[in-house]
Amino acid sequence: MIVDILVAVLGSAIVVAGVIGCIVPVIPGPPVAFIALLLVSWAGGWNVYPLWVLIVMAAAAVGAAVLDSILPIVTSRRSGAGKAGIWGSVLGMLIGTVFFPPFGTVIGAFLGALAGELLVMRKGRNPMRAALGVFTGTMLATVVKLSVSGVTAVLFVRGLIQLF
Repeated sequence: MIVDILVAVLGSAIVVAGVIGCIVPVIPGPPVAFIALLLVSWAGGWNVYPLWVLIVMAAAAVGAAVLDSILPIVTSRRSGAGKAGIWGSVLGMLIGTVFFPPFGTVIGAFLGALAGELLVMRKGRNPMRAALGVFTGTMLATVVKLSVSGVTAVLFVRGLIQLF
């Protein structure tokens, strides 16, 4: 019984950290949240979920983490952003996260990309379009991460109900 309570407390903290990690760019949200599924499965003698559920959720967590790296770059390239816009977006996300959480991440990504593009201002490029491209990719990646972490959280709670 004590182990179950520890699993509930620790797993809940891990799931919350995973969801926060979907917004904060330093923490890989879905993979962190997935650890809670492993924890509740272990506590239940690996009988809480079928193996295929754990495999699918692991793949979704890794896939979301990979998309988080790829989507902003793909959408920014399609919208004409250069390296300065991408790096500005990353820097803006970090600054926004520290000084204006949680919305500073999104606003910082946009403003950072816009600032980066304005600093290099190449002919034929539209800085606003490039910044919107980076913003779109960042938002899509965040939605994917939140979706995967949300499903993970629901599965974790269902697993806890089975334990108790």
